[in-house]
Amino acid sequence: MTRDSVLLRLYRRVERALVPVALLIGWELFSRSGVLPPALLPAPSQVLVAWADWVFATDGNTQTYTGKWIHDVAASATRVFAGFAISTILGVGIGMAIGWSRTVERLFEPVLQILRPVPPVSWIPLAIIWFGIADKPAIFLVFLGSFFPVLLSTIHGVKTCDRNLLRAGAMAGGTPGKLLRHIVFPAALPSIFSGLRIAIGSAWMLTVTAEMVAVKSGVGYVLWDSYYFLRYDIVIAAMVSIGLLGFLSDLAIKLLAGRVLRWQRGSTLQAKEA
Repeated sequence: MTRDSVLLRLYRRVERALVPVALLIGWELFSRSGVLPPALLPAPSQVLVAWADWVFATDGNTQTYTGKWIHDVAASATRVFAGFAISTILGVGIGMAIGWSRTVERLFEPVLQILRPVPPVSWIPLAIIWFGIADKPAIFLVFLGSFFPVLLSTIHGVKTCDRNLLRAGAMAGGTPGKLLRHIVFPAALPSIFSGLRIAIGSAWMLTVTAEMVAVKSGVGYVLWDSYYFLRYDIVIAAMVSIGLLGFLSDLAIKLLAGRVLRWQRGSTLQAKEA
């Protein structure tokens, strides 16, 4: 690795940090300027102190939350990944069927198109009535929020599959099942992964919403409960935690997509060379 390439990498890392660092400095200065009371807009340094106690139990300033960050994150992550897994299985399965079969599309599309515009949060009263105050309503809401991005992306991926590949597969004696498994599904994977990345963001948003109303644990519950006690430093720490968890979840899907879709990267490079 040459010296220029090392400097270029270092510059790119610094460049990515410029805007976040500038925002933090501006936020710190504004919070300390006295324009707003510190209790209403805590400085980043104050938020960091509260967050450190929430995570590591440093000085007990977060009181009942001290040292419970891992427990709260684990509770939220369990709901997110449970609902996300259900939506992935059903979204990909139903999306493949709708994209492949005109009959299935005619049967299911009217109902799905009616349900799709309904905001997931509007299901909260019914979710509480059906499932009570526990994990189930949160998982149900996460499923609703992440199902349609996966479904629509899968349908799009199946419908945009190269018809010449299907004709070639059929001429080689491929059955519909084999065509779906060996041609259509791999061709739809880029669209499916795009839908999964959208869905995981929706999943985190919905689990926080559900925890504010229907659950008594998790990061969303801490956010809402600390609001009642005017602990806006904990509120912001919870918001940052949610953003960080969403970022890491999206990164995990992105890395998985990079491994699964290595063939796509190779074909793209070949197309550029040609």
